[in-house]
Amino acid sequence: MDQNITPANMLESTDDNTEEPTKLTLAYEKLYEIPKAVVTRFSNHIQYLDISHNKITNLDALVHFIHLTSLIADDNPITENCCLPPMPKLEILWLNRCKIASIYPWVGKLRESCPNLTYLSLMGNPAAPSYFNGGTFYEYLQYRLFVISHFPSLTHLDDRRVTEDQRTESERLYKRPLLERIVNPKTGSIPQLLIKSVTWSSVHNKLSTILGKERREQRNLFI
Repeated sequence: MDQNITPANMLESTDDNTEEPTKLTLAYEKLYEIPKAVVTRFSNHIQYLDISHNKITNLDALVHFIHLTSLIADDNPITENCCLPPMPKLEILWLNRCKIASIYPWVGKLRESCPNLTYLSLMGNPAAPSYFNGGTFYEYLQYRLFVISHFPSLTHLDDRRVTEDQRTESERLYKRPLLERIVNPKTGSIPQLLIKSVTWSSVHNKLSTILGKERREQRNLFI
């Protein structure tokens, strides 16, 4: 795509009385980055941006989209090394079928950048266990509850609504005392589980021992 040209059919205004468009789609444009010309021309008023089905790996340019509330970035080679810039107004984020291989500590950084997310979808990423990518039911539950625990405003994760039971269980499992129990009591050191990127199979092995007794004594996890 020519970085100096934005086809008219890529722009859409959500209000007939608004001169500037509020929606912009750059999907299927074989882009490796968001064009600088687009940033300069549209970042001050775009609220909905679709950059799906491209080759984008760096989202730093989004810092200029100060009114962005919805971002669709499916099918890009985005990994857990890609951090979104501060976007406090962002409410909807789709990162389906990207290359995110590890949720921790990436999801914590995402929360710092986008604390007000209400819709988040990470389906099809290696870090989002499901039956479709070989994940177990337990891994799926831990992934889901872990992500929910980071976003108080989240109402939908992936293809399912966040329920009150899930919210309650996520707070019980991932509050501070749990992390303190994971720390080695003899040395006070934090194990590799918490200081480097890991897969949910290793999280399962660590947490299953700690939570086993509690899971037998308390009610089952909900989905």
